[in-house]
Amino acid sequence: MIERQQELRRRYHRKKKMFKLKAKLVVATGEDREKILYKIKRLSPWWTEASLTQKATSAKSTEVKKERVAKSNKAPAGRGPKAEKN
Repeated sequence: MIERQQELRRRYHRKKKMFKLKAKLVVATGEDREKILYKIKRLSPWWTEASLTQKATSAKSTEVKKERVAKSNKAPAGRGPKAEKN
């Protein structure tokens, strides 16, 4: 069980670190950007910068989808379980 906890702790720490590095990468320019990319590649060798832009666009699209679902889930006035029983 101890091994599992260590594994989880490493994983959670890596996720936090990646989150912070990605946030810095968005605003970084020049040499700072290269250093941040180097650190990200050391943590996750298969990570690509395209995934960063893809995540940003997919986050926007999921927000739009959530709004559409919220609008469609609203029951029209005068309908519902009480109206059907009478």
